[in-house]
Amino acid sequence: MPDETVEAEVCVVGGGPGGRALALALARLGRSVVLLERRDPGRGAGPAFRGESVSPDGVRLLDGLGAWEQVRGAAHRVDRLEIEDAGRRVLDVRFADFPYRYRHPVELPQPALLSALAELTARQPGPCTVLAPATAVALLGAGPAVTGVRAVTPHGTVRVRAALTVGADGRHSAVRRLSGLGERARRTPLERDVVWLKLPHPADWDRRAYRVRIAGGSHALFLPCADGRVRVGLNVPKGGLRQLRARGLDALRRRLAALAPEVAAAAAREGLRGWSDTALLDIFTTEVPRWSAPGVVLLGDAAHTLSPVLGQGVNHALADAAELAPLLDRALAEGRGAGRALGAACETYQRLREPAVARSRALQLRQERLFTLAGPGAAVLRRALYRTVGASPALRRRVLAPAYFPGQRPGDRHRPAAEASPV
Repeated sequence: MPDETVEAEVCVVGGGPGGRALALALARLGRSVVLLERRDPGRGAGPAFRGESVSPDGVRLLDGLGAWEQVRGAAHRVDRLEIEDAGRRVLDVRFADFPYRYRHPVELPQPALLSALAELTARQPGPCTVLAPATAVALLGAGPAVTGVRAVTPHGTVRVRAALTVGADGRHSAVRRLSGLGERARRTPLERDVVWLKLPHPADWDRRAYRVRIAGGSHALFLPCADGRVRVGLNVPKGGLRQLRARGLDALRRRLAALAPEVAAAAAREGLRGWSDTALLDIFTTEVPRWSAPGVVLLGDAAHTLSPVLGQGVNHALADAAELAPLLDRALAEGRGAGRALGAACETYQRLREPAVARSRALQLRQERLFTLAGPGAAVLRRALYRTVGASPALRRRVLAPAYFPGQRPGDRHRPAAEASPV
């Protein structure tokens, strides 16, 4: 049978937060979109350890899309960031003290976010056709320009013809590979990987706090979940999971107990059943020199893979979508000249977004280096640095603003309705 053909102005490959947000933004502007999602919607939104942390700036972006009111009931507001090193608290940041309009991060289950974005997209004037499950296997072309995607679905092969194809398909992006944009990409592995798991939240812990626990060169993140549990990101040496698993589940429990005995005790009472309750995240960053080529552009992790420190992936994907959509709308309005206009729009998008991504990457790499300092003298310096940041409001803003408030200006302390407690 011949391939089915579908046409749209924009084809978005990838139905994560960035792809869904771009589809919504374009549909609000009246543009036609086809969205390809690899996961089967009948099987849920995928693994339980996908990004759930939404920064204050991410809340602002969701509010601008009209999506915040849809998801706020599922969100869990966070009030504090606490770092404890060698059993002593060295940093305690309260988000309400920052001079920004949107001040609090939230933990938001990704299925709830994706569902809300999909529901809103369906109500917009621009048509959005969702093909799921659908896997992009090739890019269509006319001369040097990409003109769409060939995708495989359970019902056969589909050709999506579009003026622009957007690769929003994650850190292992097929669009990046197929388009050749990944040929000069620089992948930098970090010194560790992260084992993610969800455990009971200790009864005596503040449920509105992010926690980082450090002991020597080992550390873990403890993030409160909207479902009442705590999401744990436990660092292991790069490639060290095999050795940890060989020593058995008790070795994992001991590593956890050395950093957070409260969490380990709660896990012992209610059970860490097996390695199937964990997920490994290979930690690396990817820098892509060019985010676009004729007829194709990358978004989110496909364009700039970041580490999980400070939960930046979802927020930068949302910011990419918010920046790219109006640029594409104006370019598509050019009619016959849209091809050249789309190329200029994509270059402008990269120029506008690249500095914020670079600042976040630099902050993450500094934090990674601080977390893994193991010598006694280095650990003393690390603790002194955190205490210095904690003692200075100006330093707190300088250090944390690139991660949590990159799109906001200080001074507007008005508390909008959208900033009211979501729980």
